[in-house]
Amino acid sequence: MTPELARYITRRERVLDKVRRILVEHLHVARALDEIDPDAPLFGTGLGLDSVDAVELLVSMESELGVKLPNEGLSRAAMRTVNTLVDLALAHGRTDDVDG
Repeated sequence: MTPELARYITRRERVLDKVRRILVEHLHVARALDEIDPDAPLFGTGLGLDSVDAVELLVSMESELGVKLPNEGLSRAAMRTVNTLVDLALAHGRTDDVDG
């Protein structure tokens, strides 16, 4: 494993932890952090979020990670799973100083 890949994996794991914390602490998802499957859908039968939760999630992502959605098309794709939120934060947020 290259040092760059190791740093990317560490950074991704920290952002994943931060997104899970947002879901539990801000949106009151009733699960332990490590019980939140990164590939589970955010809405419907997945984590059960609704449209009000989506707004709260976007506000929390912006305040905690500096993520601003660049356009509506990207926001729909980014709001599918925890992993897609992590991808969004890594691409459009300030994640260099995220601690675990």
